[in-house]
Amino acid sequence: MFLILLALAVVGLLIWLPIHTLVLAARLRRLGERLARIEAGGSPAIVQPDAGSEPVPLATPATPAETPSHWQPPPRPAAAPLGPTPAPADQNRPLVVSAERFGAALGWLARNWVYVVSAVSLALAAIFLLQYGVEHGLLPPAARVAAAMVLGLALVAAGEWLRRQHGDGARQVTAYLPSTFAGAGIVALFASVIAARQLYGLIGPELAFAGLVAIAALALVLGWLYGPWLAAVGLVGATAAPFLVGGASDVIWWLFPYFALIAATGLGIDAARRWAWVSVLALALGYAGGAMALAGGGAPGWFAAMLGGLALLAVAVPPLRLWPDHAGAMVSDRLWRKSAEWPAFPVRLTAGMLLATCLTLMLLGTDTAAESLLIFSLLAALVLAFALWAKSAPALADLTALPALGFLARLAVEAFGGPLHGEFMAQMIVWREPETSAPVTVTMLLALALAGSLAAAWRSLRATDAPLALIWAAGAVLFAPLAALALELFWAPALVIGANPWALHIMALAALMVWLAVLYARADAQSLRRAALATLSALSLIAFALFILLTETALTVALAALVVVAAALDRRFRLPEMGWYIQAALLVLSWRLLLDPGIDWALTAPLWEVALGFLATCGAMAAAWVLLGGLGRDRVTPLLESAGAGFAAILVDIVIFRWLRDNFAGDAAATHWGVTLLALPWLVTALVALWRLKAGGPLLPFRKALAALTGAMGLAGLLIAALVANPLVSAGFAGDNAVAGPTPFDTLTLAYLVPAALAFAAARAFRNRLPWLRLPLLWGSGVLAALWLGLEIRRFWVGDALWVDRLPQGELISYTVAMVLAAALLLYQSIARGSAGLRRLAMAVVVLTVLKVFLIDAAGLTGLTRVAAFLGLGLALAGTAWLNRWAAAQQRGAAAPDPEA
Repeated sequence: MFLILLALAVVGLLIWLPIHTLVLAARLRRLGERLARIEAGGSPAIVQPDAGSEPVPLATPATPAETPSHWQPPPRPAAAPLGPTPAPADQNRPLVVSAERFGAALGWLARNWVYVVSAVSLALAAIFLLQYGVEHGLLPPAARVAAAMVLGLALVAAGEWLRRQHGDGARQVTAYLPSTFAGAGIVALFASVIAARQLYGLIGPELAFAGLVAIAALALVLGWLYGPWLAAVGLVGATAAPFLVGGASDVIWWLFPYFALIAATGLGIDAARRWAWVSVLALALGYAGGAMALAGGGAPGWFAAMLGGLALLAVAVPPLRLWPDHAGAMVSDRLWRKSAEWPAFPVRLTAGMLLATCLTLMLLGTDTAAESLLIFSLLAALVLAFALWAKSAPALADLTALPALGFLARLAVEAFGGPLHGEFMAQMIVWREPETSAPVTVTMLLALALAGSLAAAWRSLRATDAPLALIWAAGAVLFAPLAALALELFWAPALVIGANPWALHIMALAALMVWLAVLYARADAQSLRRAALATLSALSLIAFALFILLTETALTVALAALVVVAAALDRRFRLPEMGWYIQAALLVLSWRLLLDPGIDWALTAPLWEVALGFLATCGAMAAAWVLLGGLGRDRVTPLLESAGAGFAAILVDIVIFRWLRDNFAGDAAATHWGVTLLALPWLVTALVALWRLKAGGPLLPFRKALAALTGAMGLAGLLIAALVANPLVSAGFAGDNAVAGPTPFDTLTLAYLVPAALAFAAARAFRNRLPWLRLPLLWGSGVLAALWLGLEIRRFWVGDALWVDRLPQGELISYTVAMVLAAALLLYQSIARGSAGLRRLAMAVVVLTVLKVFLIDAAGLTGLTRVAAFLGLGLALAGTAWLNRWAAAQQRGAAAPDPEA
């Protein structure tokens, strides 16, 4: 006991001596200044020291000769007021913690490092006092704790005495000393309570927490009275105290509310003095302390609960409002709308803490399913808090999206090894014992998301939220459905609870969205945009449930029916938002009919199922197109037109392919007609995508890429059919490539004339929509038609095997006759259309015909056949020449033909 008392006396002497020395030095300096003024013939000014203010002369001499007969010490400064005296400060500057301020802090630290070392030394003195007693066993545990507490109270008392006697202002000779001693004393008090609980188990967690609250309240009061140096010392020291004291206790859960209490203390000091950086420091230390406690073996559930508490403290404590009323700009205004106004500091502080909380909760690993469920509950509670509790704080409205997005992301993260997901999947139907009930995990998760949706719907229906009513409505109709979608993608609930119960969950959500649509329709007399959003959500959820329950064809039919329902709703209530749903449904239908189950399924499934799916889709496109007629839905009706025509063409193509495959031997896909049939769907899809370009919108780049990709695949197929799989040059590289079927309803027509007709029809359709595409399509159509005609002539003379090595004379004459007839037809069209281009093309065909006759036919013809051939050619050429001159004259509008034409 004597040694402990002696140590305390030494510590007290070490505290008193520097203080007394500084006071004497200050008096001596002032005496020297006064003496210098007297010697210079002036009168000294009596200075009233005031913390943080300039010296003010109290009296001005009447004449320079008047001097006091004796020197008097400066009067004692008035005691600082006991209540908070907040200094005016602008917390709404763009950056409260900036590089400029950080540099200023470093400069202050370089000038005043002695105070930092002093505060650290004094705080460590109390901690080492505890450790000394442990190491040497000098005192019982209670006495050790009491000695440390006495030292802490002594330091606080010394600091308060200094502040009342000499002040704590930056211009006082005792500047920062009161904060140094009081801050070190606060740290010592925190350390003593922690030692009583952590080291010796002298008190229970309840009494320990009460003691910490009392010390925090003392620190809060001192923080109101002292400068920010005390706040920094107290916060940092209190955070470091548990790690400096040490101990071997396995019960460390109480450290999480302890660090939350430290953060609340710093926020309370900022609330009174408006030191914004103190709030930032307090929250950062609270978060860091909790993270270190978690790394030291703390439970993730306690850390998650602490983070949720910090997020709420950041909202309520700085403005000292039980019900938040943050006004001004939102964070999203500055980030996305590029607003010139920065959000107020409390708004930015809340946003930063909430973002850190949501990111941590999203990624936090857990040990048990209960902890995972707690994290989901905390995120949902934050959604409710910012939607309901902060209803009078418009500046915090956009922050509700952070916990909502965190909840959705946590559903995906939990699926990758989370205990809640593992426990859920362990109860799959195939593994669960018979007659055992399914888990209610997905029901609870969906209920949490549903609570968030209902809260957003309530905010949307409030009249005071009119500017954000549509955004709140969008959140209401998206949050719970997106949670259901995430559960379907990552949790596969149908495998655990069954397809029918899971579909009932989705249909219940759909019914709720219908109810919201009715509420919005009643509330909105003029605009029905909110009702449209709820209706879109209901239709999507119905489609979602159908995905779970129905087979391939039934699902396609149901989706097509929903397109008609959306168009009918638009027609009845003038809801242009239905166009969004129709476009999304068209993408889904295209995916199903072309890819999954797609064309492969259509080639093998029963024909009636395939026909039902395609015909129902085409009929739905036509019905929706009719319903939307006259409403000005220019972005949707072109899609309906192109989709209906495309699906119809693909259905015809599939039916033809199946008929040929079932009636002809060999690998049909490797023949000239098989390759073309495989290429036609891609060509039709490319033309559909090109047709959609006119609709514009955000999907324009996608449509361009889709048109380029599918067009390249379709053209590649046509080139293979015309060059590699052409029956004129190949007997077939994987099957029988002979021509089949009666002329002209044979495989040649399917392989070459059908794509030629498709290209010609597309050229006519695109002449006003995409004029640059018309000429390439016409040339492609003409080349394919000429190839088909030539191959049909070849088949007439040599039979189905076109690749045989013989060339009959009749075949040569047939080609000549066909070319002359083609030239005449082109001339006729040039006259009918008044086209000089067609006329020149006709004369080019004539030149080719002449070259063919003289270079090819003459060598193979004999006798009267040769005479008849050249006679017919001469007469045909004469008539063609006359017709050409007459057409040229008609086009120029001349009365007589120009001999130079």
